[in-house]
Amino acid sequence: MTKASGSGQPDAPAYLDHASAEPLHPAAREVLPAALEQGYADPRRLHRPARSAGLVLDNARAVVAECLGVRPDEVSFTGSGTEAVHRGLLGLARGRARVGTAIVHSAVEHSAVLHAASWPDREAVPVPVDRLGRVDAGAFVTAATAPGVAVAALQSANHEVGTLQPVAEIAAAIGPTPLFVDAGASMGRLPLPSGWAAAAGSAHKWGGPPGLGVLLVRKGVRWANPFPGDPDERTAGPENVPAALAAAAALQAVVAEREAANARQSALVDRIRAGVADIPDVEVVGDPVERLPHLVTFSCLYVDGEALVTELDRRGFAVASGSACTASTLAPSHVLAAMGVLTHGNVRVSVGRETTADDVERFLAVLPDVVAGIRREAGL
Repeated sequence: MTKASGSGQPDAPAYLDHASAEPLHPAAREVLPAALEQGYADPRRLHRPARSAGLVLDNARAVVAECLGVRPDEVSFTGSGTEAVHRGLLGLARGRARVGTAIVHSAVEHSAVLHAASWPDREAVPVPVDRLGRVDAGAFVTAATAPGVAVAALQSANHEVGTLQPVAEIAAAIGPTPLFVDAGASMGRLPLPSGWAAAAGSAHKWGGPPGLGVLLVRKGVRWANPFPGDPDERTAGPENVPAALAAAAALQAVVAEREAANARQSALVDRIRAGVADIPDVEVVGDPVERLPHLVTFSCLYVDGEALVTELDRRGFAVASGSACTASTLAPSHVLAAMGVLTHGNVRVSVGRETTADDVERFLAVLPDVVAGIRREAGL
């Protein structure tokens, strides 16, 4: 369900789940046909079509590196953001196998990080967060510098409530322990924080094609392939060359426009936060200031999250509920639970490039009736 930009129709549907996936950016759509024409071959071969594909891939890598402020040889393209997380985090851990097996992480990491940290033969060490969703820097540093810790993992920003984490502060304090950063929620929208040894992102979060992850590994960092294959191999096979170029084009466009886009989207989110706070028994969560610009999460007491999403969808508004990383289960969010805030009836609203002030006002006009209606049906 997407909104026709500038349609102005009162009943026009509004896509408010950009934190899950952005629609394909026009810049990506523009280069994709030529990329498909020139980048179909395996770039690892020696013939002319392969060399052509290799040039396209090199161009994509160079553009992504420039946008993220890294070296081209630190950029790899994977089959998904989840694969990038697993390869980045577990590769650092394998590179430090002689040091220990423990992986320290915040309690609000994405499930991709949690699953990797609890992989067989690994010891996951979670660090609590406060009610805003921010990890305690002192506690994290203490845990990350304990004996037997192979690697620490800290997201750049929370994917569910938007709270920014003190990545640079912690990276500077944990000494030789390498830091893995899941930057999936922020890559492109905000500059990468400093101090990471490896980082990961997902192209569909910034308007690139789905099914393409970005893995960054700092030059000189001890990293080893944690999966079957060449010890230095950072991808599972030939890269998706057309998708890589389209993702690079989208990232370049997003970075160029992000200052203005972030200011506009942050103002829309501020309006949502204020409007939602007026509804009885609703809690807005996450840091109101030190946050991602485009998303807000709130929880509604005495309301079922699935019913809320379904009814809002029926009214023309696409939003997310449940844990943002395991939404198919509609299970209570481990992020909200770790924060100690209300987990019932939670909704994540995330705006994007085409979201208008009219979309937001229509959403805020509908939401109180939807919440009240669900409560009435529940006999409350």
